[in-house]
Amino acid sequence: MFDAVIVAGASSSRLGDIDKAMLVVGSSPLLARAVDAAADASTVVVVGPRRDVEFDVVWCAEEPAGGGPVAAFAAGLSRTSAEVVLLLAADLPFVAGAVAPLLASASRGDVAVLVDEAGRVNYLASAWQRSAAVRALGSVSSAGRSMRSLFDGLSIVPVSDTGGWGVDCDTWGAVAAARARADIDLK
Repeated sequence: MFDAVIVAGASSSRLGDIDKAMLVVGSSPLLARAVDAAADASTVVVVGPRRDVEFDVVWCAEEPAGGGPVAAFAAGLSRTSAEVVLLLAADLPFVAGAVAPLLASASRGDVAVLVDEAGRVNYLASAWQRSAAVRALGSVSSAGRSMRSLFDGLSIVPVSDTGGWGVDCDTWGAVAAARARADIDLK
């Protein structure tokens, strides 16, 4: 049993301040793809503005508004109860493939986190032991803090990103590449 927190902020400055979570990749908005990836969760919390979508999720906002991913994780975590909490960013169109390996690895440490072939850690594709998340969030001021700061002193289990699951859509070039990959996947 696990719960999920999906960080889905309002806009992206690198994409001209559009609502990135609602960009369509393949046949679905990015937010829908993230919610689908967490479909087996007991509770799915989406942290960000409520959108006009047909998801069975709990909506909440970070404090302060625009406080960043650490503040969003704190807000979402407070609305979950499972001992394992999956944390995903809404802009990861292929993250569904990472969910099972992250969850399977979570019991081996405080947090399991996706790491690509170049060694880049994707802090917003992780599975946390609740006690570790509460401890980490209690040790830092959440507004404006980096996700990396939460990992200090924790037992971290790296999960190899063998499928390019952590590819994000932070630029128009990345969005175009994700759409091309999704189109190939649909064929």
